[in-house]
Amino acid sequence: MLAQDIIIDTIPPIKPSESGEKALAWMDEFKVSHLPVVKGSKYLGLVSDTLIYDQNDASAPLSQMNVAYNRPFAYADFHLYEVIKIINEYNLSLIPILDKLDNYIGCTTLAEITKAFSSISSINETGAIIVLEINKIDYSLTQIAQIVEGNDTKILSSFVYAKPDSNKLEVTLKINREHIGGVLQTFNRYNYTVKSHFTNNKISNKVKSRYDLLMNYLNT
Repeated sequence: MLAQDIIIDTIPPIKPSESGEKALAWMDEFKVSHLPVVKGSKYLGLVSDTLIYDQNDASAPLSQMNVAYNRPFAYADFHLYEVIKIINEYNLSLIPILDKLDNYIGCTTLAEITKAFSSISSINETGAIIVLEINKIDYSLTQIAQIVEGNDTKILSSFVYAKPDSNKLEVTLKINREHIGGVLQTFNRYNYTVKSHFTNNKISNKVKSRYDLLMNYLNT
């Protein structure tokens, strides 16, 4: 999935001739803390609510404010992972998207990125999650896949987290089955450390238990 696939048209860019007050009103309306500042098709940068609040007169045009715009953006052909990296690096609520000629073509929000990430990582698919802890030197996705597929199960998505100041990796697998006893036993047989595992049933049972406790409390 590319940046161009998650552009939204509900948040307009603001012009440098428009006021800080108008920018703040739009941020409040669209539930974001940044807006792209665009003149014609030229992307000038991002203005944040913090930058405007720091000015003496929010009623003045943005062009007259002593604002040093940040200028993070993603090109339309950036992969979703690259977009996530940029939005995380700059702690943004939205990110502008440009074409190859550096023309502004739209933006996308953190909420939209989260939704897209959920889609490509099969988070909403039925199945289970297994978290392995592995020495970096021992990591082999091929072997992990063979263990999972050897139990008539498929990996829907996988993520690797390198622990800081450690030689360990945390490998998270989303698989297409909820009954994972055979997979877990095989991992143990191959001396893998299964740090944790989760199934939809386990989550549902926990939610039901908390609901029952709440109902009992309300009925007393």
